[in-house]
Amino acid sequence: MQKAVVLDEQAIRRALTRIAHEIIERNKGIDDCVLIGIKTRGIYLAKRLAERIEQIEGKAVPVGELDITLYRDDLTVKTIDHEPLVKGTDVPFDVTNKKVILVDDVLFTGRTVRAAMDAVMDLGRPAQIQLAVLVDRGHRELPIRADFVGKNIPTSSSELIVVELTEVDQLDQVSIHEK
Repeated sequence: MQKAVVLDEQAIRRALTRIAHEIIERNKGIDDCVLIGIKTRGIYLAKRLAERIEQIEGKAVPVGELDITLYRDDLTVKTIDHEPLVKGTDVPFDVTNKKVILVDDVLFTGRTVRAAMDAVMDLGRPAQIQLAVLVDRGHRELPIRADFVGKNIPTSSSELIVVELTEVDQLDQVSIHEK
């Protein structure tokens, strides 16, 4: 059951614009930067960030898509034949010596990010890996921290953060739900 909308369409847009500026500032431009979205909603957030960065800097930043299914330590989504459901990774550039900015919708336990870092390392040896998330809800199980955060939303263990994006859900909003 939905308890509250914490980010509406305008707030999401503002948060992504701020994150884009922070990425540019921290990296002193976007040279050698690449964005890699973690499937599913991280991909759309990465594409939106890339658009904003290009508007600000006048240069495109490459965007890739990362499926971390086989790197997870909790394979739960499986097909009928009990194999993991793999959606595919599309990173059409070399990550070696690049500043890789992983993009995801929600940072929770840190396990997704750990899996994503493992997947990126299998693609090459980046100079640096940074993390951008729309929402950080706390409750970390691993020592992982986001470099760029749209909004920190402290939650209880009985709450869920639901991110909806127009590309998938026909609506842009972040809400808190009771489990």
